[in-house]
Amino acid sequence: MLHLLDNIMWHALSGAQARFAVGSGAVRRFAPGFSPIVGFEDSSKPDFEGLTKLCEPGEHFYCENWAGAVPAGWQVEAESTMVKMVWDAACPVADEAPEAVPLTGAHAQQALDLALLTKPGPFGLRTIELGDYFGCFDADGQLMAMAGERMQAASLREISGVCTHPDFQGRGFARRLMLKLVRRQMQRGETPFLHVMSANAGARGLYERIGFRSHREVVVRVISRVVAG
Repeated sequence: MLHLLDNIMWHALSGAQARFAVGSGAVRRFAPGFSPIVGFEDSSKPDFEGLTKLCEPGEHFYCENWAGAVPAGWQVEAESTMVKMVWDAACPVADEAPEAVPLTGAHAQQALDLALLTKPGPFGLRTIELGDYFGCFDADGQLMAMAGERMQAASLREISGVCTHPDFQGRGFARRLMLKLVRRQMQRGETPFLHVMSANAGARGLYERIGFRSHREVVVRVISRVVAG
């Protein structure tokens, strides 16, 4: 099953989460409004002709495993590496964040604003519809921290959108929210996994300490259609 992680974007978009995707043939993307992620069936031969039909000039997407030459009409905005990590510990005994509130459409703008501020990864206004998202709020209703579920393939379930407002960092929100999600996923018979940028040593260390292990490092690119000028 872990082999699905090697091209998780494709397996999520063409499988369990196909209802949130658009595209056909060898390329899929999350529908507009969700996380800007694209999956290629064969990352060594990405179908940019098919992707061009699915997006507008200026739209940008995250894709993994592809490091080839950029085709005409497209550009690479950023390139880095990220590590796929898989849960490798016992199921947490207790709910570490019982005070966390399930996020709904009423919280979508707050969630997006927090993601834009803290940049946990590709996030859209409708991303919280992809799985269970939880947030911790202060007495005034401000969203202090959140975490949730994004991609899914078979029993693999991603923990994503983990972020804390700068004014509330250092209080353990990220760790507790992640463990809450891990516990819920394992109780459903799922295997938690996540992505972390290779250069983010602090986050990687936290994830290792709470029970994740590294699975594989891959190239990640942010690509966009060139705007004709």
